[in-house]
Amino acid sequence: MTDAHVHFWDPSALHYPWLEELPALRRAFGPDEYATAAGDAPVERLVFVECNCVAEESAREVAFVERLAEREPRIAGIVAFADVAAHGAAALDALPDSPLVKGVRQNIQGQPSGFCIRRTFVDGVREAARRGLAFDLCATHDQLGDVIALVERCPDARFVLDHCGKPAIRARAIDTWGRDLATLAAHDGVWCKLSGLLTEAGAEWTQDDLLPYAERVAEHFGPARMLYGSDWPVLTLAGTYAQWYDFTRRVAKDWSGPERDAFYSGNAARAYEL
Repeated sequence: MTDAHVHFWDPSALHYPWLEELPALRRAFGPDEYATAAGDAPVERLVFVECNCVAEESAREVAFVERLAEREPRIAGIVAFADVAAHGAAALDALPDSPLVKGVRQNIQGQPSGFCIRRTFVDGVREAARRGLAFDLCATHDQLGDVIALVERCPDARFVLDHCGKPAIRARAIDTWGRDLATLAAHDGVWCKLSGLLTEAGAEWTQDDLLPYAERVAEHFGPARMLYGSDWPVLTLAGTYAQWYDFTRRVAKDWSGPERDAFYSGNAARAYEL
């Protein structure tokens, strides 16, 4: 199994301003804690996703994960931060020269309308594609119109939609998000991580709350373009690793063996060229 969305951080080494509002997460989380949380889940590879440290420390974050990888060989890829909004294609030149860097991300979530369709942002995504890097899309359900426009402007890019596009589960809103998801899925270069639904649902979630959203992802992307991701340790705000893993097994229970293998591992290898 490949966990395609894992975070490691250490607030004593790097600065993460967003953690100031989340005291439950304002401590170090590393591979040892991950191993304890994952328990018996048969995880063989991990994809580290940048943790929104201050932009000036993004190269140090890659170096931090490279050091972790020396003792945690399951780390197979890094999705690094790249400030394409400010610097466009030139942002890729600032990436550390590491064989582990398989993709880049700059959060769209929390940004104003039109943020990801500015010329510099689009140029940066296009350059990432030319360099063989995937681009992770972290956006909320109400931003998917802009995400669709970005995807349409970058037909040669490999995109990975994080957290199913963050649907408004607590509000039981599904239709507009579902239509936007279908539009994104119509582009062959877009993959979708089944991840992040616990925190979108909140602490009082049940599997039945999550299932309609996961089923909509499966309807549009299918097992051939879905990736398993835990979003650990952020998921601990709303549940445990075991609870999330059990839920994904419910989603995949009627799939064929090859479909489950693709979802749990093969698709991540293809999307990130691990």
